Amino acid sequence: MASSTSWSNSMDKLQCAHHPEANLIDDYHTGDMICSECGLVVGDRIIDPSCEWRRFTDEVSKTDPCRVGSADPFMQDMDLSTIMQSLSASHTNYVQGHTQTSFFQMDTNTRKLSVGFSAIAAMADRINAPKSIVNHAKNIFKRVQESSSIKQRSVDAKATACLYIACRQEGVPRTFKELCAVSSVSKKEIGRCFKLIVNELATSLDHITSEDFMSRFCSNLRLPMAVQKAATHIAQTAFQMDIVAGLSPISVAAAAIYMASQASSTVACNKEIAEIAGVGEMTIRKAYRLMLPFAKELFPKDFCFHKHISLLPSL
Repeated sequence: MASSTSWSNSMDKLQCAHHPEANLIDDYHTGDMICSECGLVVGDRIIDPSCEWRRFTDEVSKTDPCRVGSADPFMQDMDLSTIMQSLSASHTNYVQGHTQTSFFQMDTNTRKLSVGFSAIAAMADRINAPKSIVNHAKNIFKRVQESSSIKQRSVDAKATACLYIACRQEGVPRTFKELCAVSSVSKKEIGRCFKLIVNELATSLDHITSEDFMSRFCSNLRLPMAVQKAATHIAQTAFQMDIVAGLSPISVAAAAIYMASQASSTVACNKEIAEIAGVGEMTIRKAYRLMLPFAKELFPKDFCFHKHISLLPSL
């Protein structure tokens, strides 16, 4: 218990009975107010007015320690009302004297929006996509949900396709295989939803190029900047010379990285590149074999060869 205290009539505040002029220390950990001179507990059970930083979630990746937050801005115009559960007459006696249970009810469209937004956020976190892409993907998904022709498709497939479109429109495209790895739907289903969404929303998408993936692939392979620049030049020149017409830019980028690394001191094997690029080893071999006869024209003039072009593997 707190010791005897006295109140100052002039200042109307709590003070130590033995040291009226001493400053009081608020110990929020114990809830006590202590005299700074003698350590006497002047008051107890004080309330901590500071922010509550305790976390009530297992999602340790989030940096915001607040217990509450604002609602998703994309959900603010939805019907998120709370209603009281209606009880039948047979349960009246049982629940008499007890408060009726309230619960949260959403219509089907709002529930699908919530599920889709959660799926987009989870996938974006796994591919390290920034918040701008997440918001862009949510905006596309919301427009998709308002379209009756795509409503029957899987929510996960639509969410993945929206994230794919958002990544391309934001200038940081991902491959279908990259998103398929973090999604619960197949690559074929994602591709179908992607085509439907593009046609339905009349969305404009720039054509993807090998340069869009080159930086990320080389970074994941831990290749030096010299190899990345050489691979970019090789891929650009191969398309300009019409050597790899009809091949995917991702396959050409992977083959260009393989060729540049084989001629440098930092070698990356075909299997490693295939895993990072998300393409098959045979696909890389096909593009590489088309480019190999023109290797002399494809390499930049200032490239420092660690191995002569004639010694490049034929695969």
